[in-house]
Amino acid sequence: MKLKPFACVRGLAIGLAWLAVSASGSASAAPAASKADGCLPQWQAGWVRLPPNAAMPMAAGFGRLHNPCKQALAVVAARSPAFAEVSLHQTTQVDGVSKMRQIERLPLAAGADAVLQPGGLHLMLMQPAQPLRQGASLPIAFVLEDGREVQGALKVSASKP
Repeated sequence: MKLKPFACVRGLAIGLAWLAVSASGSASAAPAASKADGCLPQWQAGWVRLPPNAAMPMAAGFGRLHNPCKQALAVVAARSPAFAEVSLHQTTQVDGVSKMRQIERLPLAAGADAVLQPGGLHLMLMQPAQPLRQGASLPIAFVLEDGREVQGALKVSASKP
């Protein structure tokens, strides 16, 4: 079999072009930058309100997410092995009526805090794996838009610690 130089060069050029397009992927530069600098938000003062009835299938979680990073980040999910389902919710007042809705994305501006507190942003913690006990510490993980996770804990308490 005789190789033609032009066909080899053309094949090489097509292969290199395909490789360059494949390597670029679809990820944006912002998540790559945040992953590269290693900066992560910090979960602080996390707690779960002890339900009045241990058989209740839900609880609410509170605390503070601090973003010390130089760029904005966003939380897109939360999870815990202590609960079957964890989601971010926000309570608002509409015409004097308290309404709660799930939020899909919690933006964290550079250097800012997101405060999760009763009557505002909070975690909805559904179907605890075990009954909640005063003083227990439960793991929580916040999933960032770039795929990284922020690990923390929620202390079970009847009132804000």
